[in-house]
Amino acid sequence: MWIAEGVDTVLGQRLDQLGIEPRDVDGLTGVVAAPFLHAGFGHLLANSAGLLVLGLLLAVTTRSFWLICALITVLGGLAVWVLGPAGTLHIGASGLVYGIAAYLVARGVRTRRVLDVVIAGIVVLTYSGLALGVLPGQPGVSWQSHLFGALAGVAVAWFGATPARRPRRLDR
Repeated sequence: MWIAEGVDTVLGQRLDQLGIEPRDVDGLTGVVAAPFLHAGFGHLLANSAGLLVLGLLLAVTTRSFWLICALITVLGGLAVWVLGPAGTLHIGASGLVYGIAAYLVARGVRTRRVLDVVIAGIVVLTYSGLALGVLPGQPGVSWQSHLFGALAGVAVAWFGATPARRPRRLDR
């Protein structure tokens, strides 16, 4: 992402046009490209901080890190492409940040494993302010990417995480 932003800066932010443009066939490339494109280094730094912390929590607790990230990116990005407002451009990794946060919380609820529940609690306590980012209101911020990234994270956790086994009942 940092290399992409460096190249984008040298090119006068022209790579940003490769973001998600809802319901435009050319905008489909943005589903994969958007997380690597940012509106400047400040935007990238903000997303990098969340990705670093949440990504580490995810990476140390699963062997499916890349698959989970890819699924969140594609599902969230496709939802933005289908349901986002026409004529807008969506860039940045915040959909993935919201998706990983939501995944970690939903996985804790779904599996009920002690470690997953503890991580879910840490995410809720530390990142509860993210909840406001899924609401419209701040110009220039893709709340759609935040919302659909979070929903994708919940879906991936719910359908991909294995629930904890219930203890067997002893018959005597």
